[in-house]
Amino acid sequence: MAQIEGLTSETYPLYKDLKGKSVFITGGGSGIGAYFVQAFAAQGAQVAFVSLTESTGNALCDAVEADTGIRPYFQSCDIRDAEALQQTVRNAAEKNGLIDILINNAARDTRHDVGSFTAEQWNDSFDTNLRPHFLTAQVAAPMMRKKGSGSIINVGSNSAHLGLAGYPAYVSAKAAITGLTRALARELGVDGVRVNTLIPGWVMTQRQKDLWVTDEGLKECLDQQCLKDTLSGEDCAHAALFLASNASRMMTGQSLIIDGGRALT
Repeated sequence: MAQIEGLTSETYPLYKDLKGKSVFITGGGSGIGAYFVQAFAAQGAQVAFVSLTESTGNALCDAVEADTGIRPYFQSCDIRDAEALQQTVRNAAEKNGLIDILINNAARDTRHDVGSFTAEQWNDSFDTNLRPHFLTAQVAAPMMRKKGSGSIINVGSNSAHLGLAGYPAYVSAKAAITGLTRALARELGVDGVRVNTLIPGWVMTQRQKDLWVTDEGLKECLDQQCLKDTLSGEDCAHAALFLASNASRMMTGQSLIIDGGRALT
């Protein structure tokens, strides 16, 4: 059976109300996003996702279909292209029905410092890490209003809560996501649409392992966590299923932090 880093559909509990729901996920081709795609397909949802790399996205579709029997709908998209991104949301709705659940997951945590980071790089960071959250909601929200319900999940980062050094533009964008969530929750709540932020800690994705994880850094992180275990994409997917389902029907404008209880010491 095809798997994603050893996980199968049996990993997740069943949320019966998610069956048949139309789900749109940004950055779904790898990392945490791939777990989201698999988890919602395992619920019987109709999943659509965008990712930058076509080969990776197609490979994930093959793996998820083999595991769940449901093939996700995938489009390659550079989320910095506003028109292209919004069109992919419309395309997903044409394929799977009006969007019920929107997960704004795509991000890029490129390391940088204050002195050398240019204005153009700052804008590019926000065009990747913040602006797409608004642009997708702009298209999906009218669909949810028409249905009288919906769940928008904006993925943030505990780097904003901890004030971590090494990527100030990324941290700023992730902090702004919380404000956007609260504003959208207030605006859309009257129409039955919920908006929440899912805030992961340091999740051991392949990208993190390849680029940033060291023995010293990992030990420091675990020392700062109450729970002395590493975070996985599966941990985040469990939280996303909860936020999307009726189990959280009266939860909106909130931040759900999945970081093992990390605090700086």
